[in-house]
This record gives sequence, C-alpha cells and structure tokens, in this order.
Amino acid sequence: MKDYAIKSYAYNKEVRIYVATSTALVEEARKIHQTWPTATAALGRTLTVSAMMGLMYKEEETITVRIKGDGPIGSMLVEANALGEVRGEISNPHVYLKYEDGPKKGKLNVGAAVGQGFLHVTKDLKMKDYFTSSSELQTGEIGDDFTYYFALSEQVPSSVGVGVLVDIDQHVLAAGGYILQLMPNVKEETIEKIESIVQGIAPMSTLIQEGKSPEDILSILASGTEQILEKHPISYRCHCTKDGFARSLSALDDQTLHDLIHEDGEAEIECHFCRKKYLFHKEELEHIRTSRKK
Repeated sequence: MKDYAIKSYAYNKEVRIYVATSTALVEEARKIHQTWPTATAALGRTLTVSAMMGLMYKEEETITVRIKGDGPIGSMLVEANALGEVRGEISNPHVYLKYEDGPKKGKLNVGAAVGQGFLHVTKDLKMKDYFTSSSELQTGEIGDDFTYYFALSEQVPSSVGVGVLVDIDQHVLAAGGYILQLMPNVKEETIEKIESIVQGIAPMSTLIQEGKSPEDILSILASGTEQILEKHPISYRCHCTKDGFARSLSALDDQTLHDLIHEDGEAEIECHFCRKKYLFHKEELEHIRTSRKK
C-alpha cells in the first residue's frame, strides 16, 4: 500500500478528519537515520502527524515541528509542506526502551524515550514573520501531545491517534495516524458518539497491519458519514542542494572561511535530514569567499 492521506468531513460537516498510512515514509526515515525501535516509533509518529498537518496549509506554506524533551531521544525536528512531503532529524537515534510491567509490558515506551518538555510548531505562511505556537508535552507519546497542542494553541478540540509497529529485525511493519477535529457547529450527541468510537478503536498500527486502508479507518471514525474531500500522497523527501549549502558557507565569518581554505583545504557538509554529503574543494571555497566580497 502506497502512503497517502485523505481529508474529509463527517457527521454533516460537524467534524473534519485526516487519516494517513505512512509505513514506507517511516521506514525511509528509519533507514536514513539508522534509528533503533523506540526512536523509530517516536520520530515516525511525529513525521506522520506532521505530514497530515502540512496538508492543512496552502501550497507555498510550510510548518516546522520541534519536540524537545528531557528523555534520552533529546529533540526531534520535522519540516512539512502542503505537498505531503516531510523530512526530519532526531538528536539520538539509538534508543530502545520498552515497558517493563503493566498492561503495556513489552511494548515500546515512547513516553519515557521522549520525556517531559515542549512541542513547538512554527508556521511559515510566506508573510513577513513566522508564527510559533507551543504547548507542554503531556505524555511524550506524541498523539496525546498533539491532541493537547491543537486544543491549547489552535483552539480546536481534537483527537490525534498515531502508531508505528516495528518488527523484530527493526524494520517498520506498519505506520499511520488520524487527526479528528470538531467544528464550531458540532452537536453534543456527535461529540458523545466520537468519544465512544475513539475509546474503542484499535491502535492505528494494528489497523494498518491488518490491511485497513485510510478509507476503512475513516469509515470507522466517521461511522459511515464521511465526505472525502481529497486524497494526497505523502512521502519522506529532502530538497537539500549543494547550492543551498554554498549559501550557508557564504554566511560564515572571514576567519572560519580562511581556515577552511588554508588549513583544511576543503569542507564536507552532511545534511541532517537525508544524510547526503556535499564536498567543497579549495577552489570552490575560494569562489564562495570572493563572490561574497563582491
């Protein structure tokens, strides 16, 4: 199944719902960053929700999601756009924590891996300034944290469900998520219906592994009342270029550029999002330096 997200209304337009399957996207991120299982789940959940959030914006607009906790993962940063493209980075990809006891015994303990901290969302709406909203992490499990973020910072009562299932060989078996948002005209009986469904629905990764499509999951959430507005592919994609990193080098101070040219003789830059490396030889560095002076 190819990764894609759907956007719809439901319950007579009282509710807006996004649903996505993101297995290939999360597996691509795992391979790039060489994440261990719990880090895979944490980054994968963040990428999945961010991909759906990106579809809430206009063509040229982008969002940057930062999750900064005090757990061993450290921080995660994800960029998303309205084309369904996401890319991300994680401070410590080598985290593998599981619940030792209780009803979740043996499952990946994403909450402990992320820890306590904050969720920040920065919107680039192609205006003069960026807009950043923040909220405190609730559980570190990502879904709960975005649910709280939407209610607090966006003033939109929401429910966010997201999951990543990792196989024993560490590759991603299933990943997906949903964002369900209540419209201002929502009726009380609709809220009660949705609460009942959300409490009883199986984990997203389980539904995806069982072969459920986003349309199938949407139908469960919408209780058959869905009106699909659009279907959009989502993917892990980095748009880094050598020219882009050349501009970054041109912003360095004269002494640093001088040292790179005369002491190192070259500079190698690795993109944090896709791990692609760009080598700048001495002549290229000298050209960057002289071009900047002109």
